[in-house]
Amino acid sequence: MMLKAAPALSLLNSHGQARVENPGHALFSSVSVNQNGVSRGKTGAGLVVCAAKGGGANSKPLTGVVFEPFEEVKKELDLVPTVPQVSLARQKYADECEAALNEQINVEYNVSYVYHAMYAYFDRDNVALKGLANFFKESSREEREHAEKLMEYQNKRGGKVKLQSILMPLSEFDHQEKGDALYAMELALSLEKLNNEKLLNLHRIADKSHDVQLADFVESEFSGLLFSIIVEAIKKISEYVAQLRRVGKGHGVWHFDRMLLEEGAGAA
Repeated sequence: MMLKAAPALSLLNSHGQARVENPGHALFSSVSVNQNGVSRGKTGAGLVVCAAKGGGANSKPLTGVVFEPFEEVKKELDLVPTVPQVSLARQKYADECEAALNEQINVEYNVSYVYHAMYAYFDRDNVALKGLANFFKESSREEREHAEKLMEYQNKRGGKVKLQSILMPLSEFDHQEKGDALYAMELALSLEKLNNEKLLNLHRIADKSHDVQLADFVESEFSGLLFSIIVEAIKKISEYVAQLRRVGKGHGVWHFDRMLLEEGAGAA
């Protein structure tokens, strides 16, 4: 930080006129002090360096650049809210970005709610497909964690988390033609693709609003990892759908459920 000093230095020629000298020339060769307390030094180029008292014509610094932090911070100081209901941390955070983030929170909670309903269905004693139940229970937990991360970021940027209504999901997933396992897995595939599309839309809104912090959060800290997780989830669930279509209903579903149980045990 550079501060403006009271006695400033300037370069004068032998006639007392101010001039700018090549920085490569020497500035000092000999120095003397007169009775007025003014220092003088004569250089090889015939220049004299004077220290002028007060804030006269020679009060500008040699660099020509002055950083006055208290002057520059005045406009920011005026923007600091005094109303208790307004966030103090909020800065360059558009209302559109805040609304889009709240919408994504709602999407994550809705997807989590549907997965939780699937878990409850396959955990019934008259359905008893533990592999599918554990798979959807874990999926529900992951979506809820994503919603909480988004809520933390909303608060960090000075926005307000506004939880919206969550639609009541289905409680029955049995399908006359497809069976319950295939129908639920196809629904899960649709939900993952919808979630991925909503996240891409959140990133577009961040770019449109020139919100570098939100775009970075979507790309790296949150969704950079999440995007890869969603892509992997879409690929895995697509394979599950293909396998369930191949085995049909009945005994093949039971073997598929055993496979999910073994995968879940291996991951744990």
